[in-house]
Amino acid sequence: MSGGRGEGPGAAAARLTGRAVTGERPLSGALTEVTLDDGRVVVVKRGEDPGAARAEAAGLRWLAGAGTVRIPAVHGLDDDWLVTERVPRGRPTREAAVRFGADLAALHAAGAPAFGAPPPGGPADAYIGRAPMRNAPGADWPGWYAEHRVLPYLRRAVDRGTLRPAEASVVERLCERLPELAGPAEPPARLHGDLWNGNVLWAADGHVRLIDPAAHGGHRETDLAMLRLFGCPHGDEVLEGYRQAAPLADGWRARVGVHQLFPLLVHAVLFGRGYAEQALAAARAALAR
Repeated sequence: MSGGRGEGPGAAAARLTGRAVTGERPLSGALTEVTLDDGRVVVVKRGEDPGAARAEAAGLRWLAGAGTVRIPAVHGLDDDWLVTERVPRGRPTREAAVRFGADLAALHAAGAPAFGAPPPGGPADAYIGRAPMRNAPGADWPGWYAEHRVLPYLRRAVDRGTLRPAEASVVERLCERLPELAGPAEPPARLHGDLWNGNVLWAADGHVRLIDPAAHGGHRETDLAMLRLFGCPHGDEVLEGYRQAAPLADGWRARVGVHQLFPLLVHAVLFGRGYAEQALAAARAALAR
């Protein structure tokens, strides 16, 4: 049940947790830190699109269910609001990064029923950031990745004028060659799905927490490629911890651009031409192999 879009974050937190609110502190346009009368401090997030809060909560619970990377607990939700545990911030360290890499490998190994499988209880029509993302299951990663991740955003970018039709043909050629460019077949991994640095919280207890997932079944190299796309503190150590726990298939470095193509096209749709040019560069580099 929803309390309505006009409700404030404090009222939403009180209703969804059953506790009185003793304080509020805005964090951003969508996030508010709320103190409850039992001493807990929670983060209240207003879903920006219908169903977004429920999709995010389903993703958080699915990731937490693997018992690997630590995930903030969900304390309440409805159609408009999500209430989660607040994570006291720490600083990035080499030790935390190596541990995070190993935990991320274990999260991926927890698996998924299929490529594109949504979290249990999560909608097929979900989101990555503000962009819609459809979770349609498939058995073959190259075909699924082209059909359900790359091509939908390529079409949107062309429709918006961010990419010219002639440029789109470069990405279409890459999709045709994906079976030979994708590397050895791997089982579906349990992905965070939107693993950029802003969704990696370095907590005061020395353990990383992951937030804001676009969780689904996918290829494990996609999470790693996105983590590299915008940079991450101690990124080499994260990769070191990951590869110690779960070595990557030969040629993974050459495939980074293939996996970055999806988030780059999403950003091209949301934020414009600069990301479209990066997507084209990634596609051309992969085709030149």
